[in-house]
Amino acid sequence: MSEIKTALITGGSKGIGYGVAEVLIKEGIKVAITSRSKAAADEAAAELNKIKEGYALGIESDVRNFDSQQSAVDAVINTWGRLDYFIANAGVGHFAPIQTLSSEQWHEMIDINLTGVFYSIKASLEALKATKGYFISIASLAGTNFFASASGYNASKFGLVGFTQAIMLDLRNEGIKVSTIMPGSVATHFNNHEPSEKDAWKIQPEDIGQIVSDLIKMPARTLPSKVEVRPTMPK
Repeated sequence: MSEIKTALITGGSKGIGYGVAEVLIKEGIKVAITSRSKAAADEAAAELNKIKEGYALGIESDVRNFDSQQSAVDAVINTWGRLDYFIANAGVGHFAPIQTLSSEQWHEMIDINLTGVFYSIKASLEALKATKGYFISIASLAGTNFFASASGYNASKFGLVGFTQAIMLDLRNEGIKVSTIMPGSVATHFNNHEPSEKDAWKIQPEDIGQIVSDLIKMPARTLPSKVEVRPTMPK
């Protein structure tokens, strides 16, 4: 087994996932990023390899499909021989009052934001046991604070926070650390937003990357199981 540690990040072709990948590669960790678009995954990996050649791998994968998630994990193992960190980042949001929220929108949020994370840990469990690794989910402050026109999103993120905290208790005796990060406003492409200078007050993707880095560097005896993070100064 190679001594170089590796990470797998779902939804890593842009936004938070890409920001986390940048930070980890700069710290000498090889990173595989997934996207439902092979072209997007390959393009992002090519950019990341400019930081350190051979340290990024693009994988086409859909978190809504368990076999697809298993194939992504297998690709990391077959390429680099190990998996140390899994960052379950892929997410989607549809915001509308319950009167107009469609069943298709509901299911997409539950399937990606919640079931997708279930598939992620199930697919990576044995690999993470082998390395005494770390599983981190990217939730949201919407996982503890409800607001109007967010019933589906709140449900998926409240569920994700509870799910991640419960598996933390399941897995810590097997040597696997589990944490969830709950950001507030982040400057990303989420919900079809185009980041600009107007988003300078928000948390930046690389800031989440720094939090991931800090978590994996914590002494083995200490586990920050839930991290809430918000902009220092709201707009």
